[in-house]
Amino acid sequence: VPNRAAWVIMEAPASLLFLLYFFIGGREITAALIVLQIIWQIHYFHRSFVFPFMLKSNETVSLSIIIFGMIFNSINTYIQGRWVYTFSPETLYTSAWLADPRFIAGVLIFAAGFFINKQSDAITRRLWDPKNPGYKIPHGGLFRYVSCPNYLGEIVTWIGWAVMTWSIAGVFFVVWTAANLVPRALTNHRWYLDGFPDYPQDRKAIIPFLL
Repeated sequence: VPNRAAWVIMEAPASLLFLLYFFIGGREITAALIVLQIIWQIHYFHRSFVFPFMLKSNETVSLSIIIFGMIFNSINTYIQGRWVYTFSPETLYTSAWLADPRFIAGVLIFAAGFFINKQSDAITRRLWDPKNPGYKIPHGGLFRYVSCPNYLGEIVTWIGWAVMTWSIAGVFFVVWTAANLVPRALTNHRWYLDGFPDYPQDRKAIIPFLL
């Protein structure tokens, strides 16, 4: 499946289902519930309907990966959406939650992760040259310290979500994301080291100075 279509198919359930749970959750809508919806959509609307059309390569994605992505996004969005809009204590996400230090800290962490992710994606897109489509060593941003800053940004983003929602559902998302992305980062890091003799030896895989 062409990669642009694959990204839309995999990621759109997260955007659309979270919006659905907003309307069917059965809760009195508060400012906090609206803001949580907006924050989720900032990430997933971009991931579903903007990012795919920024891709420059013409690679394909296997059907099995697409199916797995759809299943995960559907299950995870059910967990996050139903927690926020149905199962969370009614006294939690009131309008006062927007002034709670946990919410404010979570938003700041989320924003930092989102920035890292988008900056890293922009750097890798600039490496694409249709006349010379081979792999190149990325530089700039957190690529100075790690091979996979986009994965780091993704994990940081969902740490922010877990903090701002102060929920086991959010923690589940962080653990799953880290369990998925850390091994991939280690594999990518080894690939860079094996494939590029001049690859910076002081870079780590995903956590600056540590891993």
